[in-house]
Amino acid sequence: KGDTKEAAQAGFDDSRWRTLDLPHDWSVEGPYSPTFASATGYLPGGVAWYRKSLDIPAGQQGKLVFIYFEGVYRNSEVLINGKPAGMRRNGYISFFYDITPLVKSGEKNSIAVRVDHSKSADSRWYTGSGIYRDVYLIFANTVHISPWGVYFTSRESNENLYLASVQTSLENAGQEAATLTVVQELTDRQNRIVAQSAQKMTVGAKEKETLMQEMKVRNP
Repeated sequence: KGDTKEAAQAGFDDSRWRTLDLPHDWSVEGPYSPTFASATGYLPGGVAWYRKSLDIPAGQQGKLVFIYFEGVYRNSEVLINGKPAGMRRNGYISFFYDITPLVKSGEKNSIAVRVDHSKSADSRWYTGSGIYRDVYLIFANTVHISPWGVYFTSRESNENLYLASVQTSLENAGQEAATLTVVQELTDRQNRIVAQSAQKMTVGAKEKETLMQEMKVRNP
């Protein structure tokens, strides 16, 4: 806890830092004080840094690497090997960064996250401070479904038939166009397939495409 600017550096010695598991909230640890705001439970805000040393397996070389945060409160800044990956002011929205250009496969990598909740009286309810939800490292092929890239809706066609629509966003980070088949399956609670759609599409190099598919579901 505290604004240690040098913590952004890849070679910073954090061996004396406290080790903890995420999710984490430093405000709830106190101390309580009447000088703090009632909305924060009379608990402190402040600034703090998180650091993690991470191996990127050599076998993942050639794949895209994303880091996905479910929630950081708030004003977060993420640095990979000392280089900025991105900043996020909002403390409620999940976010991710493509860190492929910043990581080194087969080597140790450092992740540093600065969290600034110094203006702690910024909510009508208790928010806590820090990385208060889970964090994931995601590997993806060059051609992949975009993060949060599947959107599903359904509507009634008649009393015995529903139409299920699926919108899939795909990205091609490669140097050549890719032709692929997108398969969507809808299953019941016994995991039996009740509707299916398979459709071919081509995604150009360094391009994004969106595919719409529709499935008929009888007697849902």
